[in-house]
Amino acid sequence: MRVMIRKELIESAALVAVGLLSSSCVVQSVAVRDTTHVMNISVPSQKLALYREGQLVKTYPVSTSKYGLGNEKGSYRTPLGKMEVAQKIGDGKPAGAVFKSRKWTGEIVKPDSPGRDPIVSRILWLNGLERKNKDTYSRCIYIHGTAAEAAVGKPVSYGCVRMTSKDVIDLYKQVGEGSTVYITKKSLKEEDENKPESAIEPIRAIPMAETDIPAVLQAYVPRVTRPVWKQEGNFGTGVDVLSDVGFERDYLAVPPPQELALD
Repeated sequence: MRVMIRKELIESAALVAVGLLSSSCVVQSVAVRDTTHVMNISVPSQKLALYREGQLVKTYPVSTSKYGLGNEKGSYRTPLGKMEVAQKIGDGKPAGAVFKSRKWTGEIVKPDSPGRDPIVSRILWLNGLERKNKDTYSRCIYIHGTAAEAAVGKPVSYGCVRMTSKDVIDLYKQVGEGSTVYITKKSLKEEDENKPESAIEPIRAIPMAETDIPAVLQAYVPRVTRPVWKQEGNFGTGVDVLSDVGFERDYLAVPPPQELALD
């Protein structure tokens, strides 16, 4: 009897362990996070710059909200600040695949189809990392593909960051969950001049290599600290002192100041 009970307990524990290992929470905690990519989205430029380990990889046109910037729920505005890619959705789906509530409906829409403006192709669901944008995830703010591709490059969205299907699929392949996203009010240049905010933090100190200071770098202490116009003293004449350190004796063989008619 005890053996049977013990066997049942072991089997139950094994089932619980399998269930935990297959749960989304455990998978998310052990998943490899992308720490090499940073996306910098410039609202004035309506562009997204992708950086890999601080080096510019590519720049894409995007569209942010036509209602402006803000983090308030229900505002339909694009949030500002530091975020991360919390979840990627759309693996293997065709370009133009229509998503509703992050599920593929089975429909495929061609770019700029009349009267159509759904979320298509790929979704990068953003999570706010700052106090001001903490509601980004619950607001369902995405970087996603749009069927209205002709308007990309202008602020026409309802809060999300829109891209063409080709561009969002390309971006989706390059970045992983955990990659950093900045949405800023700073203009973005095409050339690699503006680094992402994480790469332009001021350098507080530059470590110096340890080295011995040569013994020859010592302060020179002069032997005479007063005028030496041939005056006699305990130290000898000024000419003698200068001769000792290598000067010719005739160098200062000139009359004293009073004989030069100086004022």
